[in-house]
Formats: sequence, structure tokens, C-alpha cells
Amino acid sequence: MAAELLSTGIQGLDDVLQGGLAAGGLYAVEGDTGAGKTTLCLQFLMAGRERGEAGLCVTLSESADDLRSMARSHGWDLEGIEILELIPSDAISSEGHYTMFHPSEVELTETTQAILAAAERIKPRRVVIDSIGELRLLAQSSLRYRRQVLALKQFFNRLGATFLMVDDPRAEVADLAIASIATGIITLDREATEYGDFRRRLQVLKMRGRHVREGYHDCRILRGGLVVYPRLVAAEHVTSYSRENIKSGLTQLDALLGGGLARGTSSLFLGPAGTGKSSIAAQYARAAATRGDHAAIFLFDESIATFLERSAGLGFDVKPLVESGKLMLRQVDPAELTAGEFAHLVRTTVEQFDTRIVVIDSLTGYLNAMPSEKLLALHLHELLAYLGGKGVSAIMLMAQHGLVAAGGETPVDASYLADTVVLLRFFEARGEVCIAISVIKKRTGRHERTIRELRFERGTIVVGEPITDFVGVLSGTPQRADAEVPVPRVRGPERRRARRS
Repeated sequence: MAAELLSTGIQGLDDVLQGGLAAGGLYAVEGDTGAGKTTLCLQFLMAGRERGEAGLCVTLSESADDLRSMARSHGWDLEGIEILELIPSDAISSEGHYTMFHPSEVELTETTQAILAAAERIKPRRVVIDSIGELRLLAQSSLRYRRQVLALKQFFNRLGATFLMVDDPRAEVADLAIASIATGIITLDREATEYGDFRRRLQVLKMRGRHVREGYHDCRILRGGLVVYPRLVAAEHVTSYSRENIKSGLTQLDALLGGGLARGTSSLFLGPAGTGKSSIAAQYARAAATRGDHAAIFLFDESIATFLERSAGLGFDVKPLVESGKLMLRQVDPAELTAGEFAHLVRTTVEQFDTRIVVIDSLTGYLNAMPSEKLLALHLHELLAYLGGKGVSAIMLMAQHGLVAAGGETPVDASYLADTVVLLRFFEARGEVCIAISVIKKRTGRHERTIRELRFERGTIVVGEPITDFVGVLSGTPQRADAEVPVPRVRGPERRRARRS
């Protein structure tokens, strides 16, 4: 018979654990200072309280007042959760909680007996000891410490209680043998970044007899507790959908793309800043929202106010679509949002609104949320696979370094991840700076090989006829197609060698 699964009180963590913690087990919650261990344990106890289960919190490193103060900072009330406070005191506190001298000044057996006495009295279903490292110091030997932890596990198991012990893996006296006693081990990491908030991650190192979602999962401590963003696994979210082309509403642009963007594919709009990548992507999102589909644009590089003003200047005011809920604009701060949190945000948006088009503007800003370019490709691959499996068309924008120079470099090569690549270039013609647009590849069908001129005239986007009068347009320095190619002049020693030959 399968064991009962207990919710941790954290939705994302329950997802990682495939339902929660098996009742009656001993679980180690490890992590550095400030990683969120105590917060996680208190949420576990409060989830039990909501189900009418008795909870016991044994605090060996801070007072009950400290715990309540932390709870208030999250908007919580610990009423109904028994607190066993083992800190210096002369007698039982006025609130009726157990108190005793600091563990370092008494024998390990006295500390253990106080814990067992409280458990016998209230018969808890959920128990937290924060932190078990104090018992390690009292034991003075790994063997005695292991036996005491094993005895606690057996005692709480007979009571039918689920036991969480908080530990610091950096303890000087490491005892790897405890890992064999624990039913499961959950670790929390906190990493300082060069700029912005701490980056927190959670990992389930061990879960005996059960399958869990392995790997690191981003998490964040907000008012209200620890929030976990499970790692996105695209294979778990594949659905069936009809194959069709997503139209932009611009006949010439759709013709250039062989009828439009295929549903469920990813597209990359590549070019220097100012070539119109965001405007074309906004046109696709606007056209979808006008048809009644939901579209979402995630802005990394500009504010929502600037986007609305720029769209109105192009002749299409998207504010009514935003107000109607058909077009969602979300400004993203890469210094505050982790890659896992962004993937969770996209997934939530798609599943809540049945989104058809997702625009990421831009990958250059998205890269700033990543610790490395290698991880960007991994996260992006999984995110695009998820969107494709849900029938969502993804449009990514990436700015190249430089303005009018040809062959501009990109901060990371993501072209191989995209099904369609649209290239935009500046070029000089007729004494002015012009924009050329072309489709480099499209995996899902045929497309035009022509290079067309892109113009923004009288508040509209115009895709002109194919450019046939010039060659070398993509290089940024075109020449007339019928112009005679000049022969380079040879000077100096090379000229004398040419005469002798």
C-alpha cells in the first residue's frame, strides 16, 4: 500500500516531490544560512495545521519570539503549533512552552527527553527540529549522534509523525552516515550575484522509494513564504493541435515567409538595434489578439509605457487589446528574475490564457538573467520545446552589436534553436539609410529567397518589392547590379614583379 503523501505547503515543492512527502518519514532539510530552511519547515507545519494535524516545532538555535517575529514578517500566525524552546531559561515560560538550559550546558539525554516528553503529550503528526546540528555538538561523537537521531526517527515513526530536521552541511563535524538514515534529503542553496538579489535554488538529493523531479529548481523567498519554481520538462506538456500558419496581417510579409509563421514553431528576428524587430513582432501579436487569440509579450529591454507609445506611433494602438485581456504585456527585470522563474511565468501564462503567440523581447536581456551562455541555450531549448508542444508560436528577438556594420556579432548563437530566422540589415541607398529584410531559413516549408526593403511610412509597416537593382545589400555597402566592378591597382614591389612576369 502506497504511503500517504503530505503537502509541504509549497505548491512548487509538492510538484517537485510528485505530490509531497511520504508520511512517517525522516527528512533532512539542509542549506546555508539564509537559504530558507526554517521558512520551509514552518510552511510544512502550517499546512498540517490547516488539515487539523498537531504540529511540534523544536527550536534549539533561536527563541520562540524570533520564530513568531519571522512568521509575522510573512503575514503568518503560529497559533496552534506547539513550540518547544530549548534556550537559557529558569523555568517554564508564561505561555506554557517548555524551556530549559542551553543544550551545550546539559547532557544529550536530557535534551532528548524533553523532546520526547513534549511529543508524548501532544501526539504530533508533524515535527520539526531546528537545528539538528545542536544535537551533533552535544553528542561529541559521530556514533552517539547517529544513534540518537535513529532513536528519534523510530520514536516519531511509532507515533505516526513525519519528522523534518534542519541541518547545515557546512558543519565542522560532518557525518555522512546520517544520509543513510534519512528517508529524504532536500538542500537549499543561496548564491550571491554580481548585481541584484541572491539566487536561490532547491534540490532533492534523495527520496527513498519514490521518483521525484531531479536537478536544481529556482526558488525565492517572498512575503508569504518560500516559492519554488519547478524545472520545466517539455516532454510532460505535449498536446495535439491543428497545423496552420499564423498571419501577420501584412500580405507582403506573409508572402516573404511562405504564408506566415507555422503554429508551434519558434522564430528568431535578428538584426542591429533600430531595424524594426520589435515592431514586426508586435504586429504578429496584435494581429493574433485582433483575431481573438491571446498573445503575450515579455519586455526585457523597454518599459510598457514606451512600448505602448511606440506602437501608437506606428499606427496601431494596442492599448484597447491590452485592456480587453487579449494582449498581455509583462515587463521583466533580468536582475530580479531567475531563468526558472521566467520559464514558470511563461508556462503559467500559456496555461491560464491559452496563449497562441509568445514574444521574448529580447534574448539579449534574457541572457542577463543567466549565469552563463551555455545555460541560456539549455533553458531556451526546453522553453521552446514546451511552447512548441503546446502549439504556441514563439518569437525571439536578438540585437546584434553595431549599427550599420555588416556581419554584426550576437551575444550568443541561438539561431540553431529557431525554426525560422528573419534577418534585418541596414544598407545605404539613394543617399539614405534603408532597412533590408530577408528570411534565412524556415524548417517547416518554403519561403522567398528575395531581399525586400522594409519601410515605416505614415504609421504603417511596408514590405516593399524584392531589391533587384543592387547587390551586396546584406553587407551594408550595396552596388548597382549593372555597375562595372573596378579592378584593384597594383603598386610597389608587386607591380614590378607583375611587369617581369
